[in-house]
Amino acid sequence: MMIREIVVVRHPVSVCVPVNHKVTLSVRAEGTGILNYQWFTEEKEVSGGTEADLTIKAKKTQLYVCRVNDHFCNWVFSDWVKVKVLDIDKSGLPENWLGEPHIAVNPKPQTVRQGTKVTLRCAAFGIPTPHYQWYRNGQPLQDKTSGMLQIDRATAEHKGSYLCSISNVLEETWADPVDVDIVQTDPLRPAAPTATDKVALLIGNLNYSNHPPLMAPIMDVHELANLLQQLGFRVVSLLDLTREEMLAAIDKFIQLLDRGVYGLFYYAGHGYERVGRNYLVAVDAPQPYRPENCVCVQRVMLSMQQRRTALSVILLDTCRKWYNQDCIASVIMPLGPSGNTVYGYATCEDAEAYEVQDGGKSTGIFTKYLNKHILQTEKVTHVLEKVSEDLSRDPLVKGKQQVEIKHTLKEPRSLADPVRTTGHTRELHQREACWRQANELPPKKRLKFACGVEVEVSFSALFSNVLVAFATVKTKGLRTQDCTVTLSSIPPMEDIFSSPGRSEEMDSLLFSKSENPDCTLRLCALQKLTKTLVIKVDLHYTHMDSKLRQTESQQVDIGRPLVASCKLYTRNHGTTAKEQEGSSAQSMGNMSSSKPRLHQTPAGPSRPFTRKAECVAEVAVSRSNEPEENDENELQDFTLRH
Repeated sequence: MMIREIVVVRHPVSVCVPVNHKVTLSVRAEGTGILNYQWFTEEKEVSGGTEADLTIKAKKTQLYVCRVNDHFCNWVFSDWVKVKVLDIDKSGLPENWLGEPHIAVNPKPQTVRQGTKVTLRCAAFGIPTPHYQWYRNGQPLQDKTSGMLQIDRATAEHKGSYLCSISNVLEETWADPVDVDIVQTDPLRPAAPTATDKVALLIGNLNYSNHPPLMAPIMDVHELANLLQQLGFRVVSLLDLTREEMLAAIDKFIQLLDRGVYGLFYYAGHGYERVGRNYLVAVDAPQPYRPENCVCVQRVMLSMQQRRTALSVILLDTCRKWYNQDCIASVIMPLGPSGNTVYGYATCEDAEAYEVQDGGKSTGIFTKYLNKHILQTEKVTHVLEKVSEDLSRDPLVKGKQQVEIKHTLKEPRSLADPVRTTGHTRELHQREACWRQANELPPKKRLKFACGVEVEVSFSALFSNVLVAFATVKTKGLRTQDCTVTLSSIPPMEDIFSSPGRSEEMDSLLFSKSENPDCTLRLCALQKLTKTLVIKVDLHYTHMDSKLRQTESQQVDIGRPLVASCKLYTRNHGTTAKEQEGSSAQSMGNMSSSKPRLHQTPAGPSRPFTRKAECVAEVAVSRSNEPEENDENELQDFTLRH
């Protein structure tokens, strides 16, 4: 006997029926001898489903398939079919319904705004499952062959009369025609941009070991910090950082950024440009400087972008003279296109930036106009455009310095945008704790000496790494007279701003806030502290009985104030603690003043200086690789930030 292959000559068909409707699925096959049947769903074998016809009461949408086999171990499967169940109104379904298409849901007319979504729905019962074809204005719509027609962004061309043809092998029928109207309305004003937080890091370098010193970063950083605080920014302001300290501070700053945060980085000091990269010169950069001695601005922006900030702003009051353009640029892989980044350069490519000493105040010309406009509620690029316009009219730098703005701003974001913390409370609390760590002041201390004199010691922050201690005699003893107080620190912290001319500017910041203390002590470079700081208070007085001059002393441990608690020195992974202490000790001395007076520098003509770091060429380095020098005769009154 010849055994024939099993052939399915009629497959079951998919159906669409109301819930609880009885449905019969049929399969027909030919083969040798008696054939056996077994029906399956996608989940399991159908109990009792062993005939060529399977009758079910449709409860839910399911897939079915039938296996056909003979007694010679041959088998074959039918096509999968879907029993689609619609739990909708079936009141109009005829009692003797044979499976012709029956429309249960007709589409409804719609009027929608241009640019919004259009959705038309049509549903029909049918055995077999009906086929759908949508038409607009009598023309068939390609690929619109399901029960739902959807247009994601409606335009004027989508306006018209729509209807749907529903058909199967038994019959064709038509849904009710409906009109879709697309209207143009005034676009809703988008919600005003907001930030989940606003964080700023300001760095000013002026006391260089191997390059010309600068004056203006003191006032530039201090005034900008105050203005940013008025705009709601959490500000960390630092003066005179080495490269490792700059990198450590930037690391801490980046950690404060997060999705939705506005981040602003500002630098005032020497800088230069090389192969399209901008570099910030650290105070310890040697001669000649190289990129590895400096901080690359583009790396800072890349780190900010990686934190998915809502706005990233970098403001640079520094020179951009080209240096060593033949070298290969450092590899910085940019992110994909990222919006809301802004660069504000004090000057354009291969040009210098200037600062001015006018009377007793020093300022970078770019920052002078930046501070004038920064509180405005306009888009940040518009603010920088106003800075550019003002600077271009300044006779001191006309033809020498011009602001350059680069941005990918895709939203009208302003530095004055409000902070909304909804949904970001946890992250906000974490940033608050980290920011407070870098700005926490020691509490006031009231010291009572054996002679009966009481001295109050209080503290104020000029910058996040410059602390001022005040001592004020509050109560005099019964037998004391001519009381004076001196302050010192353990370890001694050098006052790097005590030089003539520079001290007056720092004092002007100090005495606008103080209450005429008996003594002040300025503590600088707190980022170098590797242990707690102790303030030593020496009380000097004349005893009224003996007429002898006497001294009593007390000490106050103030821990690690301000940025000292952040341990920025720990980024030097290759340096031992002993070496760190040694390097810190090199910058330590002591400066204490009794009843200091504010000295006013005589007013004089404005004298701009260029922020240009001189780079002496090594023997092996050709002259063309040096940054261009200024003509001393032409710019004798200028000092560059380059």
